[in-house]
Amino acid sequence: MDDKLNGLLAKFKQLEDELLAEIHTKEEKLSYAVRKGKVHFKEGVAERHQALAKKLTDYLREAKLSSFLTTPAILSCIIPVALLDFWASAYQFVCFPAYGIPKVLRREYIILDRNKLRYLNSIERLNCAYCAYVNGVIAYVQEIAGRTEQHWCPIKHALRLKTMHSRYAHFMDYGDAEEYRARIEKVRRDFEDLQER
Repeated sequence: MDDKLNGLLAKFKQLEDELLAEIHTKEEKLSYAVRKGKVHFKEGVAERHQALAKKLTDYLREAKLSSFLTTPAILSCIIPVALLDFWASAYQFVCFPAYGIPKVLRREYIILDRNKLRYLNSIERLNCAYCAYVNGVIAYVQEIAGRTEQHWCPIKHALRLKTMHSRYAHFMDYGDAEEYRARIEKVRRDFEDLQER
């Protein structure tokens, strides 16, 4: 990786650290803390939140007809998403050890913590859990796919990507045949940055 790219990655890491510090400041302001992977609200916060929850009858009465009509289509996505979750987990369990690729920790991508928010009624909490699961699975699978791509074809695209997975910065430049032949074996095994966490 060239010096400019290393510099940009260092700046990105610095911004990430600043973002985490800002998130911690917000946690204090909103009266909660995360300890041992669990959210803990200060005393009295849950009761204040509960008072702001919308009653189910009001929530259902105010819902648009389109919400009722589209809910079955939305909920039907759980079947392919759950299958994708299972299949991706099985895939990396079987394949990653064979190639020395570090496994993706599912718990780092699928986070279901919004059930602690008492200002949400039961339908809102279910909606939040559904969205967190689906988006978590997609992020989890993207990371598995990114690590797979790093092993099998770590070459950047010539055309600009809308989004890049976490491994893309490690890839070699498009069209650089000499670099590819000289570094392919090193790049496909370069997961040292994952050991730092």
